[in-house]
Amino acid sequence: MTAATDRDVIAAHASYAATTLTVDASRPADPPFTGTVQMGSNTSPGGHTIGINSRYLTRDGEPWLPVMGELHYTRVPDAHWDDELAKIDAAGVDIVSSYVIWRHHEVRAGEFDWSGLRDLRRFVQACARRGLLAFVRIGPWVHAEVRYGGLPDWVVDQVPTRSDDPLYLQYVQRFFAQIATQLDGLWWKDGGPIIGVQLENEYNLTGPQQGAAHITTLKRIAREAGLDAPLYTVTGWDNAVFPHGEVAPVFGGYPDLPWGTVTTMSPPNEVYGLRFTSRVGGDLGAQTHNSEAGDADAVAGETPFLGAEFGGGLPTMYRRRPVLDADDIAAMLPVQLGSGVNLYGYYMLHGGRNPPRDLSGQESTATGGYNDLPIINYDFQAPFGANGEAHPVLGKLRPMHLFLRQWGSALATCAVYAPDVLPRGADDLDTPRFSVRANGDHGFLFFNNHVRQHAMPARRCVQFSVRLATRTVVLPAKPIDIAPGSGFIWPIGLPLGDAQLRYATVQPVTQLPTPEGDMYVFAAIDGIAPEFAFEAGSVTDISPSAESAEPQTIDALDGARVVRPVVGEALIVTCADGQRITLLTLAREDIERLSVLPLAGQHRLILTDATAFERNGNLVFRSIGSASFDVGIYPPLARMPDATTDTYAFTLTPPQPGVFQRFSVSVAPVAFEASLTPLRAARAMPPIVRGGTAKAAVEPAPELFGHAAAWRIDLPEPALTAPGLSNAYLSIRYMGDVGRLFCGPDLIDDHFYNGLPWQIGVRNVKIDPGQPLMLTVLPLRADAPIYLDARYDPRPHTTDQVAEVKGVSWVPEYEVTVFPGSVMRERI
Repeated sequence: MTAATDRDVIAAHASYAATTLTVDASRPADPPFTGTVQMGSNTSPGGHTIGINSRYLTRDGEPWLPVMGELHYTRVPDAHWDDELAKIDAAGVDIVSSYVIWRHHEVRAGEFDWSGLRDLRRFVQACARRGLLAFVRIGPWVHAEVRYGGLPDWVVDQVPTRSDDPLYLQYVQRFFAQIATQLDGLWWKDGGPIIGVQLENEYNLTGPQQGAAHITTLKRIAREAGLDAPLYTVTGWDNAVFPHGEVAPVFGGYPDLPWGTVTTMSPPNEVYGLRFTSRVGGDLGAQTHNSEAGDADAVAGETPFLGAEFGGGLPTMYRRRPVLDADDIAAMLPVQLGSGVNLYGYYMLHGGRNPPRDLSGQESTATGGYNDLPIINYDFQAPFGANGEAHPVLGKLRPMHLFLRQWGSALATCAVYAPDVLPRGADDLDTPRFSVRANGDHGFLFFNNHVRQHAMPARRCVQFSVRLATRTVVLPAKPIDIAPGSGFIWPIGLPLGDAQLRYATVQPVTQLPTPEGDMYVFAAIDGIAPEFAFEAGSVTDISPSAESAEPQTIDALDGARVVRPVVGEALIVTCADGQRITLLTLAREDIERLSVLPLAGQHRLILTDATAFERNGNLVFRSIGSASFDVGIYPPLARMPDATTDTYAFTLTPPQPGVFQRFSVSVAPVAFEASLTPLRAARAMPPIVRGGTAKAAVEPAPELFGHAAAWRIDLPEPALTAPGLSNAYLSIRYMGDVGRLFCGPDLIDDHFYNGLPWQIGVRNVKIDPGQPLMLTVLPLRADAPIYLDARYDPRPHTTDQVAEVKGVSWVPEYEVTVFPGSVMRERI
């Protein structure tokens, strides 16, 4: 920071009194203890273990804080599983969880289908090939926005469900035995990837033959069938009941409530406030209710804070259709990690579609459900959408996943310490939201200044004072402003090799071994100058990595050397023992483009706007809509990458500031036109009916869909199979109530209008080139009692109804596969 900049900051702060935000993290945490939860077999043939104690999970006896993400194998074409799992691995996720949806496997009693996208065994084997662990959520009732919570119709028609009714248990036993057959040999004890089983879902029933004893029964049946995993869990929210000591509760939270009944914007949501008193979040949409206190808080001192359903997005339900911004999801991580979460689980991580031909399998008010869902589409606005496309939120989440892969073991042991001044509640937007997780003299500071749809104030002229076990750390060196919407995780007392970092005002992302020594990558926080404070005795020199680089500002402060690096340029730190480490601080826009992937024998930083992942030792890039993109690689390659065909150019570009070796990738563009022909105009719609269990707007009856406007979409047959593409999308922009896409007589996708483009991957749905494509749009009445985001709501601009298509386009998804090839050409 220059002297002029310092003066500007001082002048800007002159009208504000400095505020010190304090937290006492000096009290030692209670040591963890074991034996409070009955586990299954937890040791692999190679001696590797999965464990659980009162505070955290362990892997091979070491503290472990993994990331878990939900992907429903029956909602994703099985031909895509390998690549989708590779993308999930590249996103820094460790565990894939999935419901085993009963109705998808036993439509008729005694007739099981485990083929195609229902092949659970092959899906788990695909997880293992990617090095991903698996968590099977076997229900039998799973919710999942599926009819009857996934229970087959013939079960619901015949017996009392979700209870110890003998005939129901007989059917459950047969179903669990089938699952066990599919998963034989794939459990952790066999050397397989399955580490956990979730029983039931949102279970808070306490009627006849119900209650905690039913969960005990389900666990017994599962174990007798051979479903033997280290971990057994249940969901812990909404007054859940379960047997203490038999299962560990998992928790979650969503940034909005699409299952709610109000048609206005939601108040500030609890997921943006730290949880210091209870792990149980707010409304998570359970369909049953229990007026008595549940069991989750009673075992909080015996089980770690595990997450399974922190919203990676939201479903679009008929009466409420929130649209999320990427920060609405990303802001939850510092909050929940700062609340003590020691397993971060997303629902959903990857969207999808209900299986073909199951056109009555969605949750609906017509079949007694609380909500109306699309028949097919389950995009969820998840990090990976219904077609597997990366949504913008992925770039914000991946750096935090990488952080947990690198430093999660240190964080897992840290206890939670609340600040001295706490917000009064979720609607208190004035009191700063932060916490510290610490263990002795090291830890992490968590801060959040984002609440979805509600303006937060700038925090002017603030510093933090953290009292640790033997010292107090004040950071940063001078008061700073924290912008509205900002959030971060800052390290305190973090060792970087043999250098001791007192604090930093940048977020740790990853550590990368290189031939020149370890590189540590950090993310700069918008509006806050990067600052590293090293204990003076632990370092002897701090200097730029290149002679041409800008000088770094270095000050002395209370026994520390404080350096303010230039964003994008590397910094070499020489430790007292002579070891050298490299620090690289990247701007937010670069951090959101960053992956860490294996290439040419080592892990490298990959910087690109394309989606990048590894396949069979090669690097794969996918670019939607753009036939050219840039790639940065570090450490640089000694050999020029070769493309798999002659259709792309992979060109080394002139050197630029910073450490990355830069390439430009260009692909032969592919273009097809999707033409749109009106077939019929919309007819007047009657008022939307209120009803169902929620006494709110319900989806129009099937016969009213004949009132929809219709268009024919003409797409050249080569657009479905164009070579050099991994996929292509029909991108439909429309306004109305419900959109449906038919191929001949078959419904192949549907969409509740929410203002976002409706994306249909032509290789994700079955399109018969011999059949016409027809798009229908049901009109949206101006008086429709549903919630739409004000940014996309057409009703203020009409007094009648709206059903129009703004455009349909064909968008290619290019794929480039490269691997190190010939000797690197001379630099340009």
